[in-house]
Amino acid sequence: MSRKILIGLAAGAFALAGCKKADTPAPATAPDAATAAVPASTHSFAPAIDAGDFKDLVQTLASDEFEGRAPGSAGEERTIEYIRAQMQRIGLQPGNGDSYFQDVPMVETTADPATTLNLTIDGAPVALAFGTDMVVGTRTGQAQVSVKDSPVVFVGYGVDAPERQWNDYGDQDWTGKTVVILVNDPGFHAGDDKLFDGKKMTYYGRWTYKFEEAARKGAAAALIVHDDAGASYGWDVVKNSWSGAQYDLPASDDPEPRLPVQGWLTAEAARKLFAGAGIELEDAYKMANKPGFKAVPLDATLSVDLASTTASKTSRNVIGVLPGKARADEAVLYMAHWDHLGRHEGEEGDAIYNGAVDNATGVAGILEIAEAFAHQEQPPERSVVFVAVTLEESGLLGSKYYVAHPTFPLDKIAGVVNLDAMSVGGRSRDMVVTGFGNSELEDMLKVHADQQDRVLTEEGNTAAGYYFRSDHFNFAKAGVPALYAKGGNDLREGGLDAGKAANAEYAKRYHQPSDEIHDGWRYDGIVEDLQALYGVGQDLAGGDRWPNWYEGNAFKAARDEAMAGKQAASP
Repeated sequence: MSRKILIGLAAGAFALAGCKKADTPAPATAPDAATAAVPASTHSFAPAIDAGDFKDLVQTLASDEFEGRAPGSAGEERTIEYIRAQMQRIGLQPGNGDSYFQDVPMVETTADPATTLNLTIDGAPVALAFGTDMVVGTRTGQAQVSVKDSPVVFVGYGVDAPERQWNDYGDQDWTGKTVVILVNDPGFHAGDDKLFDGKKMTYYGRWTYKFEEAARKGAAAALIVHDDAGASYGWDVVKNSWSGAQYDLPASDDPEPRLPVQGWLTAEAARKLFAGAGIELEDAYKMANKPGFKAVPLDATLSVDLASTTASKTSRNVIGVLPGKARADEAVLYMAHWDHLGRHEGEEGDAIYNGAVDNATGVAGILEIAEAFAHQEQPPERSVVFVAVTLEESGLLGSKYYVAHPTFPLDKIAGVVNLDAMSVGGRSRDMVVTGFGNSELEDMLKVHADQQDRVLTEEGNTAAGYYFRSDHFNFAKAGVPALYAKGGNDLREGGLDAGKAANAEYAKRYHQPSDEIHDGWRYDGIVEDLQALYGVGQDLAGGDRWPNWYEGNAFKAARDEAMAGKQAASP
């Protein structure tokens, strides 16, 4: 689970989505499979979703033998071979041509921590130090990037949202300029529910979107102004996440434009920058919250010489498919990330980060759902694809690569269901839909929740934008409706107090060696959650429905375009 929250936990306890902890083992080229034997199992699997089967799968994936499932390690080889073996046992066919594996290339880039941002503010030189005043990096994969005397312009929240009649960039030429951007959405700091979605973060509030949009506009550099509330984490989280190795796909595998330089400013550094233009930082927030905002030059230039070390490495996704009997060219896709944080040599005590909840539970979940599909009395009409992706903890890269190189065309995928860090507290009266209010997949889930006498609810901290922090998000950006749901907080035994206690217990184990199976796990709730998510896939794979995003959603335009193209291509 990459920098996401288990519903109800304090957001400040977590790091940035899509950025890797500095002490996470670096992915490397995978070792020879012969050096990493898969542990033998004598477990007898049932044809339906079963608590005992689920537990056995998690126990194996989260065992010390898998060494924390770090990409590029012997633990990776054991993990992907075990998942492949389970897919074969279930009866899934290879999902990538004649292979169960999909190579995922990546570039590792580590910025020199001695880097300085050199500003000229109102004619006076100001040097910003890495980590203390700012953090920066490059997505180009280049060892040396320089920006010289780039004009600095404040672009509000850095949003270009045609469906909301909002464009902070206007029609200017941004080539060679440095844009300074506020984190979150216009409605957040204003406390105005009529602006965007108020306190609930939209896609446009995520820092990843802001950098991507600045790159599309042709900017030379982009800097986001940090604030604890808007980001939902403190400066230390930003500093720690952006220090050390960062990962990305090679530019050849990701056609989106990339910024030469991108990073964050502390609020204090931003305050100095705005002061040069005679603007108080607090007033900048007020300016940017008003419809019709126009970009403001800050009477400053930026120069930076950014040196980085780079390396090319590889990991793998695992893909199995159950072909549809009538429309095999159409698909429903289930996914979960298999990677975790590996073994941290040199640490005292237990140095293996087993990742039982995060995300052995998700991988076990998609395998259990695959088992149920494979034993249906009537095979599904559409194909059902099961993808265990790598490098979620390093920037959602495995799913990003799959979306760039899908085994089914994206306009042939009816919907995506993501399983990540399943709830182990027991049966609940509610089911939490992260990003509640996004797509018609929720209508389909509601049918099955109703049958279980459960209600659908949204996540606890909607301002943090957790929908944008797991692997389904890459499909969403491409327009494919994607659902991320799990057991809720209102437990049938103990109510909300018990749910909060379960969340607090997991908070202690999150991204720690103690994320292992323990006696407090309850499997009845997991089975119920899996049955509901299986039901959604059954309905999609057995019918001809093409769910869409709800009106006003940022991803709807891409889905509409894909569906229009599909209809135009139909005979």
